[in-house]
Amino acid sequence: MSVQHIPPLRRRFIEDMQIKGLQPKTQTMYLRAMRDFTGFLGHSPDSATPEELRAFQLDMKEKGVGAPTFNNRLTVLSFFYATTCPRPEMKRHMRYQRAAKKIPVVLSAEEVTRILEAAPGPGLRYRAAFSVAYGGGLRASEVTHLKIGDIDSDRMLIRIDQGKGRKDRHVMLSPSLLELLRDYYREARPAGWLFPGQNRVDPISTRQFNRAFGVACDFAGIKKKVSPHTLRHSFATHLLEAGTDIRVIQVLLGHAKLETTTIYTKVAIKTIRDVTSPLDLLVQREAGAG
Repeated sequence: MSVQHIPPLRRRFIEDMQIKGLQPKTQTMYLRAMRDFTGFLGHSPDSATPEELRAFQLDMKEKGVGAPTFNNRLTVLSFFYATTCPRPEMKRHMRYQRAAKKIPVVLSAEEVTRILEAAPGPGLRYRAAFSVAYGGGLRASEVTHLKIGDIDSDRMLIRIDQGKGRKDRHVMLSPSLLELLRDYYREARPAGWLFPGQNRVDPISTRQFNRAFGVACDFAGIKKKVSPHTLRHSFATHLLEAGTDIRVIQVLLGHAKLETTTIYTKVAIKTIRDVTSPLDLLVQREAGAG
């Protein structure tokens, strides 16, 4: 669609997103949410009534829309009615849903090893990519967008450029990971992107990364419901079980709030298992007294 044929309201909405500095992927999600709302209304959203907004939320609930999607759509509408079409009264009729807090699925160290060994070939590309995800606690999109220059072997760090929330951070580069990356580099000779796509101008896509991870899990016989993000969950949980301070883990993961990181205390099985029950202490005390 050419610029001159974009409806004025849509064009202003796009411009407002650009001014706010939203990432292209986020802008696409915002446009999709506005399209869904407009489709429900049957007319332009700038003339929507509070009653229609209420009906839209009720319709989402009746259709079983999950809390994350429900809340994301309201966040988009809140932005629209605060910025593009200022109508502060509309926000008073938005009812965000409380999302169920689920503990993440975590792989054991033995399961991670099996996945790395089953990484599809040819070559070391996916084994190296999975190892970076687990060894540094990276998100899939952070792995796929690594550049060769992000690997700092002098300081043993990996630079994450513009991660989630458009934040830069550093994660640790272990000696074994560095050795694997050097073997991979000598084999593949990447230029620019650490893990280039087929045309080498672009990085591998997260879809390619996800597909390769699924293949590895199938070969490794992993029965749990997992994704590449499970490697990040496993990284954090295994560090916590090894005694790493949770605030250090927070920094490594790039979490803005410690509360986000504390979810891993609920899946650190070894930590829970190693705690002595007060019942055992009581029995030991009675035995000592006897």
